[in-house]
Amino acid sequence: MNEIIVKAGRQQGPLIRRQSIWTRVTHWTWAIWLFFLLLSGLQIFNAHPALYIGQESGFAYDNAVLRMDAVDRHGPRGQTTIFGRSFDTTGLFGLSGPADHPRVRGFPAALTIPSYQDLATGRVIHFFFAWLLVATLLVWLCAGLISGHIRRDLVPTGRDLAHLPRDVAAHARLRFHHGRGYNVLQKLSYGAVLFVLLPLMVLTGLAMSPGMDAVWPWLLEVFGGRQTARSIHFLGMTLLVLFFIVHILMVLAAGPINELRSMISGWYRIDPEPGLKPEIKS
Repeated sequence: MNEIIVKAGRQQGPLIRRQSIWTRVTHWTWAIWLFFLLLSGLQIFNAHPALYIGQESGFAYDNAVLRMDAVDRHGPRGQTTIFGRSFDTTGLFGLSGPADHPRVRGFPAALTIPSYQDLATGRVIHFFFAWLLVATLLVWLCAGLISGHIRRDLVPTGRDLAHLPRDVAAHARLRFHHGRGYNVLQKLSYGAVLFVLLPLMVLTGLAMSPGMDAVWPWLLEVFGGRQTARSIHFLGMTLLVLFFIVHILMVLAAGPINELRSMISGWYRIDPEPGLKPEIKS
């Protein structure tokens, strides 16, 4: 007699070609560009580790919405102030470095390029990788429009949005469905990064440039002043870092081998599809 055996937890679905060469190349180049942009951006921020809203700022002003500095409380202590509330952040923000020779700086040396304070070098590195990011975005956008990747894979449909509560609940329980396309949470998060956050970072970066202000003076008006643009730029960077952390955690939870294979080779193993015949063993 034949015995029908369905191996629970071991039955595998087929491998499909999920990611194009354009998606894979731009994915990894973005990771490199954003790494250097983040660390060189923190170097630039350290030149004046405070954020303001509006046009006015400077060492003589006390209107910062965020400030990282050091205070003397029976010895130097690092302090971060956010909307008037101060927190002791010694060793991380405001004051960091060796215990016997701490340095007053916004972000620690390990998080900046270069590690020592050098605004000029930080700006050169930041602007170089910023233009590489813009070029890569344009290449991805053109390839995505021509191939239909943006319309087909990133624009959520009405059916996707109807499944949003279900997908949120499934992700909260770390239950992932490996399908042929992105789920609605992926579409919304990737769309927010690619079409909102990254363009916003580029535009606020341009708004802080005196040269671009002369060409496009309306940029400063759109963002409410250079200092507001700088604060939005910093907030955008923070949201991108949070997205990266969540993205990595989701990759680990969903199956890192399958996810990495998809972004390296393009091949992705999906869940068994309905109608798949079970294994028959005599």
